[in-house]
Amino acid sequence: MNSAHVPVGMAIVGVTVGFFGLRYFTRQKGGLFRFWGWIGLGILFLAELSLLLGVQWVSIYFTPMCWTAYLLIIDAAVSSLKGWSRLANAPRGFFILALTSIPLWLIFEAYNLRMQNWTYVGLPANAVLRNVGYAWSFATIWPAIFETADFVEALGCFNKPVTRHRPFTLGSRRSLAFLGLLFLVVPVLVPSHLGRYLFCLVWVGFVLLLDPLNYRGGGRSLLREWEEGRASTFRSFFVSGLICGVLWEFWNYWAAARWLYIFPILQGWKIFEMPLPGYFGFPAFALECFVMYESLKVVASRLSSVPAGKGNT
Repeated sequence: MNSAHVPVGMAIVGVTVGFFGLRYFTRQKGGLFRFWGWIGLGILFLAELSLLLGVQWVSIYFTPMCWTAYLLIIDAAVSSLKGWSRLANAPRGFFILALTSIPLWLIFEAYNLRMQNWTYVGLPANAVLRNVGYAWSFATIWPAIFETADFVEALGCFNKPVTRHRPFTLGSRRSLAFLGLLFLVVPVLVPSHLGRYLFCLVWVGFVLLLDPLNYRGGGRSLLREWEEGRASTFRSFFVSGLICGVLWEFWNYWAAARWLYIFPILQGWKIFEMPLPGYFGFPAFALECFVMYESLKVVASRLSSVPAGKGNT
């Protein structure tokens, strides 16, 4: 492993955990920290210890183990702040979110088959064990983004109202959707050696394409919230992407089975395994997680005749 920028990465992790940890303990007023949060802390400690001791199977599944622990911890933290959390009050929705996380992430894996921005190394030779690792890892992605957004919103750091935006016209929404469609199509239509530079378009394309459709379909929409002078969803998911991005790269770096970035941009400027520009993609990806899952809810509501905006995200 190239360790040139690991100290910088460790400092970023420390600042991130320290800042939000301090905010949590100053905001938390004695609410119940659920028992599964303590289980998560135990799993995380044992995973880190086992990695140091060289336990092979832990080093292979280290990343999904850490994220499973993280989900238990962060959900318990949200519960202690809000008196509500996904595991405590909406466990069915949580597990649906985890299950849908797998095919949703496979959309980006399909893009990567063409654009070759990352690859996986150190995977088990056994196909069953390898696919278990894939499924387990992919199933934690959307829950991590949503749980972290819940946590950020519960802290109240970024919930200030914004100036109400004049209503987005049908024409402006169509223009955004068309631009998003272009962003999603162009990278796979141009020659592959050019497309490798354009994954940034994919990271924002689904937001531009789907949010106007969610607006039209009656689902939760970032555009509608901006119209109403609210930006808490946008901000909480944006910050969630930053937090999760830092932790993804931190835990991935130490795992035996991990991903490597091979896109041809600033490979000499890595923090952990991620070249520096790649970190700017995590906030956009978190917003994509929101709009993509909301789109599924809009479709499901049309099929079941239940208003898409009802219920928990």
